[in-house]
Amino acid sequence: MVASEIRALFAVAARPEVVSLAGGMPYVSALPLDTVGAMVGDLISRSGAEVLQYASAQGDPLLRERICEVMSLEGIQACADDVVVTVGAQQGLDLVTRLFVDPGDVVLAEAPSYVGALGTFASYQADVVHVPLDDAGLVPAALRETLERLRRENRRVKFLYTVPTFQNPAGVTLTAARRAQVLEICAEYDVLVIEDNPYGLLGFDHEPMRALRADDADRVVYLGSFSKTIASGLRVGWVLAPHAVRAKLVLAAESAILCPSNFSQLAVREYLTTQPWREQIKDFRELYRERRDTMLDALDAFMPEGCTWTRPAGGFFVWLTLPEGLDAKAMAPRAIAERVAYVPGTGFYADGSGHRHMRISYCYPEPHRIREGVRRLAGVVERELELRDTFGGVAPGGSAGGVHTPGPDTV
Repeated sequence: MVASEIRALFAVAARPEVVSLAGGMPYVSALPLDTVGAMVGDLISRSGAEVLQYASAQGDPLLRERICEVMSLEGIQACADDVVVTVGAQQGLDLVTRLFVDPGDVVLAEAPSYVGALGTFASYQADVVHVPLDDAGLVPAALRETLERLRRENRRVKFLYTVPTFQNPAGVTLTAARRAQVLEICAEYDVLVIEDNPYGLLGFDHEPMRALRADDADRVVYLGSFSKTIASGLRVGWVLAPHAVRAKLVLAAESAILCPSNFSQLAVREYLTTQPWREQIKDFRELYRERRDTMLDALDAFMPEGCTWTRPAGGFFVWLTLPEGLDAKAMAPRAIAERVAYVPGTGFYADGSGHRHMRISYCYPEPHRIREGVRRLAGVVERELELRDTFGGVAPGGSAGGVHTPGPDTV
């Protein structure tokens, strides 16, 4: 799917009669909105002249200190001077790509990979080469094999982009043993690592995983965000980069937006200073755990034989694989007609493969809506299977015909 198709999908999915399992919107209603509102009002009353003024391109110094405290939960020991505040992690990724990538350079990315990252890489004319992952995350042997092949071809690899914890879209997590292997391989081939970690504090079964950046401060650029742990509408993220890279990031940020929103920054700073944010994250974890469990139970109950899916230990997403001969993109309009929405897997591959896959999200709908949405989706899949068995398969685009051969199943 291209960006315009995804925008159209979400416009339809926003209709109240449609159960949307498509979006990755955090459930911000779980915040104590009256308390947060009073906090923001007090902040304006007390410091409005500062809050509503321009700020530096690097970001508020006290906020950057608080960000270092947040990252310490994942084992990162960082200096506030190496943090650059951004308009969400997405802007951070754009700035990093702008700094490092020239047209034709290779960017390695997991298969499947975050659709927003793929859009950024395409805008800078990078050549995305996918590396497969499985239930334990990125496959180190495949990473080494890919890097060796690209070296033989004299192709320049600028960085590896990875969402190692509760990955978007697959929901899988890179194991501790594989994290060490990935860092070792990237060091051997002199490849930078971009660690995108918006979901790292939202695990359901254990304390936060140790970040890649915690074990390699020189080679890993870390992208963080408050969109999932506070509120996405504030649009506050950050980049933690090696010192020489940080200086260039600040210049790039100045040219792009002059400075991030001072109001949003100081609201987040105030929240982290005055509110029990660690307890709030625990509340989010329990809320999303309940919704994850509801989705997995519904999938077990309703989905026809031949469907498989990941079982995430945190984050927002389940990655579902359809039986042979079915096409998630071709099926999407028929799912909308049955008042359920998902994101077809083709949006998460640079080459448009992934026809048998879909991303379904449990973060936003209420549990009863999740169960109903999965029930509707299972009905659509069952009817597609009947068409396949009657007519010999459903080809991409929805016409009956020969069985479609999808891209490699990597999850």
